[in-house]
Amino acid sequence: MGNELLLYIGSVVIILWGIAHLIPTKAIVSGFGEISDDNKKVVTMELIAEGLTLCFLGVLVLLVTIMTDSQSEAANIVYLACAGMLVVMAVLTALTGARTPAVWYKICPAVKTIVAILFVLGTL
Repeated sequence: MGNELLLYIGSVVIILWGIAHLIPTKAIVSGFGEISDDNKKVVTMELIAEGLTLCFLGVLVLLVTIMTDSQSEAANIVYLACAGMLVVMAVLTALTGARTPAVWYKICPAVKTIVAILFVLGTL
């Protein structure tokens, strides 16, 4: 049960973090000032893709934990794959957005890494 609690906490945190990426999309795109419509579409697409990916990872772990034996080999593969993806996304963010002055981008790699650790600990 303790392991499941870690999985539930990690799932909720990353789902909320994904939603937090989606909500300010329009404001963030507007913050770029006068850029072409094509560039606005690309930035919008990338912001939405990141938010949806984070939500998906959280929902996937949540559903597997709720609907299956959370300590099965298949469930552990899902948890570790989601943790791996979060680490990849944390590294990407650390090399890109976290190098800007925006505080939210600076803490994003830590949030993703902490949730990845929760998912890994959930497999133990």
